[in-house]
Amino acid sequence: MKVLKKISELNRKRKWKLFLNLIKPDKDDTILDVGFNETEYSHVDNFLEKNYQYPEKITALGLKEANEFAYRYPKVNTVKYDGRIFPFGDKNFDICWSNAVLEHVGNREKQIFFIKEITRVSKSAYITTPNIFFPIEVHTRVPLLHYLPKKIFDKILPIFGKSWATGNYMHLLSKKELKDILKEAGVSSYRIIENKLLFFTLDFVIIWGEKTFCSD
Repeated sequence: MKVLKKISELNRKRKWKLFLNLIKPDKDDTILDVGFNETEYSHVDNFLEKNYQYPEKITALGLKEANEFAYRYPKVNTVKYDGRIFPFGDKNFDICWSNAVLEHVGNREKQIFFIKEITRVSKSAYITTPNIFFPIEVHTRVPLLHYLPKKIFDKILPIFGKSWATGNYMHLLSKKELKDILKEAGVSSYRIIENKLLFFTLDFVIIWGEKTFCSD
């Protein structure tokens, strides 16, 4: 388990470096963080807020009241919403950051809507999501079983004490599914970076918008 935690930490740092190098945020950019952690279960949770040098430029959007979060990051603006329409005007933010949230918003229709909302309220986006074909499921840390049909996977998880990860908790994506969702959401110019661990793609970083100058 310590090895997996170390891998997670190194991967967060790698994704942070990619964010700085690819998006190049500056002191005037406003950033929307979609999906902050009210309770931190790991020292790498809320990585943006922990590391960004201009926290007053961040607005954190989430499903819960930001009590613990607001105490830890008093300079960050927080907004609670219902998980559907983002409560902001069009192109209200320069950048949207969303780390490992897409797989948790619900089914394909909800994932498409989520991408549409990110595109609507932000000029550029940097999001990440795990690769369904990585041999260890990164949330439960159970190997291989997530290759099974979801209904069967959900029935097996409680045997491992992982019933919390069943149902709509997560809908993992392949690269092809991710591309299809981006297309259906109206995102035509984007870049997908595959973060590797050994010979496998651990997760995807997806960037698009004014600050990215990329196409796929």
